[in-house]
Amino acid sequence: MNTTTKPISPWFCPDCKTSPIEAHKPGCMFAPSFEKIEIPTLNDPVNHPSHYTEHPSGVECIQITEHMNFCLGNAVKYIWRAGLKNDNAIEDLKKARWYVDRELERLSK
Repeated sequence: MNTTTKPISPWFCPDCKTSPIEAHKPGCMFAPSFEKIEIPTLNDPVNHPSHYTEHPSGVECIQITEHMNFCLGNAVKYIWRAGLKNDNAIEDLKKARWYVDRELERLSK
């Protein structure tokens, strides 16, 4: 039996066999997906506490607050996690207000 297999060019998608100038076929493992996917994360209370990573945006609080001064960053942190670390959102918001008031006092000098 004389069978030969023609190797697929490395320039073609190995999954859907499209050329580089064609869009990948539906279902191709290399087709871009624009759907928001949920990536399961483990609660890491030291590096990534859940009350800082549960925001619907997928952004972690520190990614924003690290660009602020101490008082503003802490105010945002307490607003961000209000009611997530414990059920007492009022306490978190009072702490945020304390940091905002402190920053206002600093700027008023």
